[in-house]
Amino acid sequence: MLRMQVELRRGHFHKQVAIHSDARVLALTGPSGAGKTTVLNAIAGLVTPLSGRIEIDGSVLFDSSARVDVPTHRRRIGYVFQDARLFPHLDVRRNLRYGRHGRDTQRFGFDAVVELLGIGPLLGRPTRNLSGGEAQRVAIGRALLSQPAVLLFDEPLSSLDQARREELIPYLQRVRDEIRLPIVYVSHHAEEVQRLADAIHVMD
Repeated sequence: MLRMQVELRRGHFHKQVAIHSDARVLALTGPSGAGKTTVLNAIAGLVTPLSGRIEIDGSVLFDSSARVDVPTHRRRIGYVFQDARLFPHLDVRRNLRYGRHGRDTQRFGFDAVVELLGIGPLLGRPTRNLSGGEAQRVAIGRALLSQPAVLLFDEPLSSLDQARREELIPYLQRVRDEIRLPIVYVSHHAEEVQRLADAIHVMD
């Protein structure tokens, strides 16, 4: 699934990263500062490696030797951040529909995604009235409706209390089992990783 061998530098951060995994759901774990989010950002095209190659499911996103660097908007990445990052001036329905912008082929339909994530009752609500878990479900829905080829999750449960974590994990498992996309999942919680991932890559 993921073939990645790159040299990364951001400020004082400088690291060689090599990941070769056929797992459909790959978890990246390790202490703060190990570069987990930087790896996700390199996959998404938000950080440009100094050198190396990134390939997902046979699609080359970056290859310094071949001068390949696919623009971020063409990488078909669905990215879910630590905080939901919803648009505060749009209600839930319009946040979700924003995710559909610019895609002609709809692999993931609006109604199917709403049902998958159980967010039908939220569609008319302002985002400021959502709980943390509800907001993250909407963020996942928006990512799916962008019609991605791969999903990146950057500690999506880190800002939630234990009750909200337990509420959201079954929805993440449904996404894993029903959507069948490659997923790279960053977390430092061992139990969360064990419940969601097929393989684990530890960064030091």
